[in-house]
Amino acid sequence: MMKYRMFDELMEQPDSLRRTLESEGERMERISNEILECGRIYLVGCGSSLSTCYSARDAIAMNYEVSMDVMTGYEFYYHRKIDYSDSAVIFTSQSGETADTLAALRRANELGLRTVTITNEPGSTMASESMETIVTRCGREEAILGTKTYMTQLLALYRILFGMYSDERSDEIMGELERLPGEVEHLLRRTEGDCRDLAEEYAAEDIFYCMGSGPNYGLAYKLAMTMLMEGALKHACPLYSGEFRHGLIERIEEGVPVIFLESGLPGDELTERALRFCEKLGAENLVFRMSDYSDLNGLLAPFVLAVPLEWFVYYLAHFNGEDPGSTRHIGKVRY
Repeated sequence: MMKYRMFDELMEQPDSLRRTLESEGERMERISNEILECGRIYLVGCGSSLSTCYSARDAIAMNYEVSMDVMTGYEFYYHRKIDYSDSAVIFTSQSGETADTLAALRRANELGLRTVTITNEPGSTMASESMETIVTRCGREEAILGTKTYMTQLLALYRILFGMYSDERSDEIMGELERLPGEVEHLLRRTEGDCRDLAEEYAAEDIFYCMGSGPNYGLAYKLAMTMLMEGALKHACPLYSGEFRHGLIERIEEGVPVIFLESGLPGDELTERALRFCEKLGAENLVFRMSDYSDLNGLLAPFVLAVPLEWFVYYLAHFNGEDPGSTRHIGKVRY
């Protein structure tokens, strides 16, 4: 079977996580302390980078009361009125050159806000223009899906945001982040075969609905928007579990594939309700449960469930004769 460049990047995820923890740990801790007193925190990104912002925000909001907004780069630039100079903005960009996010960074700098960039490219424009920079230690990533950069970027957000607190929950999450490289290494070996078979079974499907609650919504967003649509060239739609009955319920019928992300968090009560409804109608339910893969805290489900989903999309593209790391239009479009 043909091996694509994305295969190597998938397998590089554990070491990328280890290097990022070792190289950037002290800097992330310092940033946590610096933004602790900020009146508001903005998380800004686009594509896969936006999905990490969604997951980190929802994981924090389940445990702490904090003023935190997630925005795309251009929405922050054009549509956000900023009245608080004590705000912090964390920008996420694999390349550090994303035009939307760079424009937002420059606006934040003009307003005198505290700016932090998380990027994989130390020599990028965003890295040089931001007040603080966290460099994810992945080496160059070529596949459009964003595997190792997604993992390390999400790691940095969790490490910074949970690092602002000193309590039992934050201590637990910080400890489990240290376990992540080993967990991901194990999952890469364990889940490939089953997900390859699943991808072959669903290779002919053209549309997938992706559903998750809490921090899993961010992964559902990435799965639909960048993994399935960009990587496997399938139509896909992400949805919060609680929004199922406000629209998607009318599109469910026999044979429709719905991907459920479940981690045992409180909001997954709604995920299970949607799942049972789909079962009754004979939909093709693809269920990825945190408990089937890891005993880590459910707040870390996006890290864990990303691995089998990466394999699923990798082979879904392959069985359709596509390179999961290539693009059709993205590299040709300039906004």
